[in-house]
Amino acid sequence: MRVYTILPQRHWRDVPQAAADAEAAGFDAVMTVELGHDVLTPLAMAAMATERVELTPSVVVAFPRSPTVLASQAWDLHANSNGRFVLGLGSQVKGHNERRFGIPWTAPAPRMRDYVLALRAIWRCWETRGKLSFDSPHYKFSLMTPDFSPEPTGLPMVPVTIAAVGEAMLRVAGQVADGVRLHPICSRKYLEEVCMPQMAEGMRRSGRSRLHFDIHGGGFVCTGPDDATVAAEMEKARRRIGFYASTRSYLPILQLHGLGDLGLKLHRMSVEGRWGEMTGEISDDVVRIFAACGTFGQLPNAIAARFGGAADSIDLHFPQGTPVGVAKEIVTDIKRIPHTFAGFDTNWQER
Repeated sequence: MRVYTILPQRHWRDVPQAAADAEAAGFDAVMTVELGHDVLTPLAMAAMATERVELTPSVVVAFPRSPTVLASQAWDLHANSNGRFVLGLGSQVKGHNERRFGIPWTAPAPRMRDYVLALRAIWRCWETRGKLSFDSPHYKFSLMTPDFSPEPTGLPMVPVTIAAVGEAMLRVAGQVADGVRLHPICSRKYLEEVCMPQMAEGMRRSGRSRLHFDIHGGGFVCTGPDDATVAAEMEKARRRIGFYASTRSYLPILQLHGLGDLGLKLHRMSVEGRWGEMTGEISDDVVRIFAACGTFGQLPNAIAARFGGAADSIDLHFPQGTPVGVAKEIVTDIKRIPHTFAGFDTNWQER
């Protein structure tokens, strides 16, 4: 199984050492998240401090950004890391698009499909020096002059993965993306019974191979050197589960586990501004639906039980102060868990 870890984003001076430590510990990728800080700049710093690890945002919110702007940022990150950049895209929910980013909302799955295809059309234009001609219901591009075109890289095309929860977006991920980023509110049951059939249908429609499609995450990992630290990490996961589960978009996942009433209650509490009370509604049993929990010695088996045979890659964030040598031993054990993904197959042929 492939293992990712998160980079610091608030203080950029911390990024190079954190990235180098992650590479030394054997992580396969370092990642950023788009929350309160810029999601791409730390990856540029990590690129300069490492030689091997993948660099990926999990995820960039797509629709507020022009595909051309994001194509350029991804291009430079890919070129300057010698082909180690993977672009993770997410749609975000309607309220954030309209009220935080100030953009019109349309059905996200068909728009995301067009967004990915637009990115590839732009990149293909730059790499081949051909004409830019892309026409879809959501995006139309026909102008790309030499002065605004970066130099060809000679590298494979940037892999693109999509954050997906609902069935339509899962099918789009299987059809046009190189992988999927499953939401932390994604149980093994939801992955196996809902996600996998929809992604497989998308792959069937486009003739894509599961071997080259990375299924990432779908849950939390709570760990530490002792039970007290694991309990503290579970509290962090509990808060995030309460926050996420208050969003109606994730109600079908809760309903699959007979927790629909909990989701509706949490939504009402969020509308009433009772954010501080929501954590208390999440029991340990609910946390364990969405998380692999265990001390360092228990963790490989816990991850194998929670993710093995389903996901290809996971996030793992060690408590602050964990020695690199200890982290390396645990990461090495987790990487022994079998997975299906055999690597990205990104070529310049139109697909």
